[in-house]
Amino acid sequence: MAAYRRLIAGNWKMNLLRAEASALARGVVEGLGGGQGLAAEVALCPPFTALGAVADALKGTAIVLGGQDCHEKPSGAFTGSVSAPMLKDAGCRYVILGHSERRHGLGETDAMTAAKMGAAWAAGLIPILCLGETAAERDAGQTLTVVRRQLAGSLPPGEKALVVAYEPVWAIGTGRVPTEADIAAVHRGLRAELVKKRPDGAAIPILYGGSAKPDNAQAILAVDEVGGLLVGGASLEAKGFAAMARAAG
Repeated sequence: MAAYRRLIAGNWKMNLLRAEASALARGVVEGLGGGQGLAAEVALCPPFTALGAVADALKGTAIVLGGQDCHEKPSGAFTGSVSAPMLKDAGCRYVILGHSERRHGLGETDAMTAAKMGAAWAAGLIPILCLGETAAERDAGQTLTVVRRQLAGSLPPGEKALVVAYEPVWAIGTGRVPTEADIAAVHRGLRAELVKKRPDGAAIPILYGGSAKPDNAQAILAVDEVGGLLVGGASLEAKGFAAMARAAG
């Protein structure tokens, strides 16, 4: 496995008001001793309205901030949207892009994700590019075909900082998790594609997401080519999320 620092990212989705988000962030900070000395980098990705409160809670720590999406344009008449420069200005290091809840719930295409990727890079953010198959695609034996197609269509040319996350759609929030052998096969397939596409392809972390929890984190992190976790519901509980971060080594 190439040398790279693992990433444990918490995607809080559309949850928590500012006071709740601040309390959760402080709980994670306390549980991880500020994040200093951890083997993995830890990122918290709250909803847009809580970015400021969480940024304040993370000041002076090694835990970093991330956004959950961005618009492809840096500014303009796009009511309700948030741009990549706005996220950077709010203190973000990362931004989640191409999440299945946007691809399948809101109809976002690979091309739309690719445009957002370019915007994130232009703003100095590190995108966490999400890929994953539906249950029907999995049952049809199309998992690798789907994630390869999504990677090819969503990743613009360039060599700027990148994280990839494999999140099988059928596992998100369901409690179902692929076998360790299945996870390894997909991660190895994605690694091969990244190596073909970029000179730094061997050094790009590939996270696993989809019902990752404290009780399965260590086993998943031990799988070949798993470079961290993108954690959904389990990131909303500070003690458990901190344990998952510590499981990364």
